[in-house]
Amino acid sequence: MLQINFIRVNREKVLELLAIKNFDGEELISSAIELDSKRRETQKELDDNLSEANVLAKEIGVLFKSGKQAEANGLKNKTAELKIKSKDLNDQLNDTEKKLNDILLQIPNLPHPSVPKGKSADNNEIILKEGDIEIPDQNALPHWDIASKYDIIDFELGVKITGSGFPVYKGKGAHLQRALINFFLDNAVKAGYTEIEPPYVVNEASAYGTGQLPDKEGQMYHVGIDNLYLIPTAEVPVTNIYRDCILKAEDLPLKNTAYSACFRREAGSYGKDVRGLNRLHQFNKVEIVQIVHPDKSYEVLEEMKEYVAGILRQLELPFRIVKLCGGDISFTSALTYDFEVYSCAQQKWLEVSSVSNFEAFQANRMKLRFRDVDGKTRLAHTLNGSALALPRIVAALIENNQTSDGVKIPTALTKYTGFNKIN
Repeated sequence: MLQINFIRVNREKVLELLAIKNFDGEELISSAIELDSKRRETQKELDDNLSEANVLAKEIGVLFKSGKQAEANGLKNKTAELKIKSKDLNDQLNDTEKKLNDILLQIPNLPHPSVPKGKSADNNEIILKEGDIEIPDQNALPHWDIASKYDIIDFELGVKITGSGFPVYKGKGAHLQRALINFFLDNAVKAGYTEIEPPYVVNEASAYGTGQLPDKEGQMYHVGIDNLYLIPTAEVPVTNIYRDCILKAEDLPLKNTAYSACFRREAGSYGKDVRGLNRLHQFNKVEIVQIVHPDKSYEVLEEMKEYVAGILRQLELPFRIVKLCGGDISFTSALTYDFEVYSCAQQKWLEVSSVSNFEAFQANRMKLRFRDVDGKTRLAHTLNGSALALPRIVAALIENNQTSDGVKIPTALTKYTGFNKIN
């Protein structure tokens, strides 16, 4: 959530940056500024009213001590009127603050000035491409056929049990899932991240804190009777560990990693991109989250970007990094790098990670602050990244490493799988 003081002082700059996200904020920004003015006026009137009441209370005490009861009672009547007025003003203030907050929740984060302009993924900027892309053999199979051939993933059984988008992993397929999770977690811990095992459901406050609400209600599974949400990513519970906290500057950065199952309704997703593992309703992912000093957040973003690239190098997968344009970046992000691996049988790039800097956007929603060296409290910056999401990694691994007698396992994974080939 943007800070209203910043919006008020930088109105035109805010509108200019929102336009990069193809967001017309004119009406919301104007309403927010108007409500903020009303809020400040009401607050001043309330403060003046309470101050006058305090002065009168002291005068009444003096008058009673002096035996001037008639004058004291006269002032008591006035303080009663001020008390009623204060209650009315306080109600007005609460109502105005709620309306202002509701509007601020609808305004996306401002993009970093380096974010490319554009309306779709076609306008994303490729900043790195690494690894050899091999022309597939004419007999190369897509991962869903390989999964069926070696009986490692059963999509039809998942449909029977639950529905489409909920595959069942079997045998070496299930073992590969576990191996990748452990491989990703071990890499993160080695890089200084503290492992967390979070809940897979969160309350409404947590969903608002990281920006899933009110932006992504349609994408989240909602447990209505308890008003809880299944998490779309471990970012949500892990970041919310620090909601309503004031941290110490010397404790920053805070680095956490977590494995979780992730749940996404993927409403409106149709066509060839949903085949096999390309788009699921439930999948496994290891997440990395950092809480950092504002002066360090873009330096940390580059570090996280290089960290994810290092994992993909270990998996020996051809990959590219793209900087998302304004039309493709998320509601909450200021700058996002997507990582895509090449799937040789499908002959296309598959997104496997997003690494993002949210600056103070999430922190402002969560009241996540730190006390600086000068003793002042400031909003921290939050960052997160997938390190990594499993489905498309598995798709690329088994497609790119298929041979006539099975699927080769990358060397870095064999100590986790205990086998070097799926056959």
